[in-house]
Amino acid sequence: MEVDETLKRIQAQKGVTGVIIMDNLGRSIRSTLDDEETTKHTALLRQLCDKSKSVIKELDTTNDMSFLRLKTKKNEIMIAPDKDYLVDILSKMSWLFGMGSQKAEMPPGFAPPPQGGNPSDPNQQQQAGDSATGSKVSYSFDSTALERAAKAAKELERNPNAKQALELSRMQEVSRQKEFELQTKQVEAQIQAMKSDSQRVAEEERRKTLNEETKHAHSRAEYQDQLARKRQEEELSMKARMQEEALRKQEESVRKQEALRKATIEHELQLRHKYDLERIEAEVKAKAKAARENRDVNLESLRASEEERRKTIVEQIKTSGTVIGAGLQEFITDRKKIVATVGGLTALAVGWYTAKRGTGKPSLVRETSRLSPIETFKHPIQVARQVFRAKEDPLKGVVLNPSLESRLRDIAITTKNTKRNYGLFRNVLFYGPPGTGKTMFAKSLARHSGLDFAILTGGDVAPMGKDGVSAIHKVFDWAESSRKGLVLFIDEADAFLRKRSTEQISEDMRAMLNAFLYRTGEQSRKFMLIVASNQPEQFDWAVNDRLDELVEFDL
Repeated sequence: MEVDETLKRIQAQKGVTGVIIMDNLGRSIRSTLDDEETTKHTALLRQLCDKSKSVIKELDTTNDMSFLRLKTKKNEIMIAPDKDYLVDILSKMSWLFGMGSQKAEMPPGFAPPPQGGNPSDPNQQQQAGDSATGSKVSYSFDSTALERAAKAAKELERNPNAKQALELSRMQEVSRQKEFELQTKQVEAQIQAMKSDSQRVAEEERRKTLNEETKHAHSRAEYQDQLARKRQEEELSMKARMQEEALRKQEESVRKQEALRKATIEHELQLRHKYDLERIEAEVKAKAKAARENRDVNLESLRASEEERRKTIVEQIKTSGTVIGAGLQEFITDRKKIVATVGGLTALAVGWYTAKRGTGKPSLVRETSRLSPIETFKHPIQVARQVFRAKEDPLKGVVLNPSLESRLRDIAITTKNTKRNYGLFRNVLFYGPPGTGKTMFAKSLARHSGLDFAILTGGDVAPMGKDGVSAIHKVFDWAESSRKGLVLFIDEADAFLRKRSTEQISEDMRAMLNAFLYRTGEQSRKFMLIVASNQPEQFDWAVNDRLDELVEFDL
């Protein structure tokens, strides 16, 4: 904007035809002329400036051109060269006698005298007149203008202020020169400002370029990082596939080796079986052949050994009879020996019965219908009622839905037939909410089937700790010794039969579970196991494997 204003101010000066600012390559940057004139002046003025600089350098290598002012017949040209720019100012010539495209005729009095001649010589004057006439003819000067100029010159000479007028003209010319110099300096200042602006723009462009390069580098780094991650993921997936393939091949190799090993073992067993059969057949044939060949010798040896054995047995019988007869004769005649013998046999019978049946129920059993000798002597009336009680309906007093009632009757009939045929009892699970008749049906089932019942709860087993294993073995030993058979009912069995894989159970609880699994690994002819629980899903899988039937008691 300041450059344009400066150009306008220079252009507004009187007599200025145009201003051109161009770079060091001769290309126009600013111009007040039209395009055609600008192109013509820039090319020619650039050559003029280069030639002038070259001449200055040839005259003095230490000197350089800083300003060029050239006057022509029509115009005046001022050139201010700089490092990167050139300022050219074109103006019309200012003459003392006016402005115009035709040159004014010099008055005769102002013409310079000819060299080597006398000014008062008439020939020379005649030659000067002829020369002037030729000049007039050549240049076609306006004579009226010449007369006016001569008249003005004479008046100026007669005017006492002629010297002042000339001095004033000179001073005006100097003022114009100062103005042109000032304008040139302003143009130089504008050029410097333009250089600063161009540097600022260049720095701004460089900063933008750096920002763009930084963004591009960041984008390229992100892209490379994405490529690296993708490549790493592909490598990991490839490794995983290779590992899976290797594992599959390894498993296939193991399967083939196992199949080959099994085939080898089966072949060896077949060969061994074949060789055993051949060996046994050969031995049997050899023994048969030897028996046929030694038949007479064997028969004779057998007769001799049997005769000797018969004689020995006869002698033993005779001796035993003699001794027993003497002892009985002495025992019968002695009354005290008879009494002592009867007492000893009675004590022996009581000890054997007590050792076999046990002296009482185990500590874990809360309630049982099985009678012990001590209870028989203590409660004879209750024992008699229990022994002579008639069999009744197992579902008496229990209210159930028809489908459950039908299923329980089938279980009662099956249990009774198993007891009658001395078969293997089934293990049953009763599950459902409390108060649905599970314990009552177990008691009725035992009485209906002619079995004793024993009721224990899992809540008594869990707190026993290390003694729980022994207590469980005592219960099952006691159940195995039952003469009639026993219905072993375990209520709340999930208290100590929990899952070993998911539940946090103690070592003692784990040992009790293992003891229970050991004693129930096979079906028994002595007792029927009934397990009751409100949460059957908490049972260990091995416990579920030992249950033959599951019955749900609904409300």
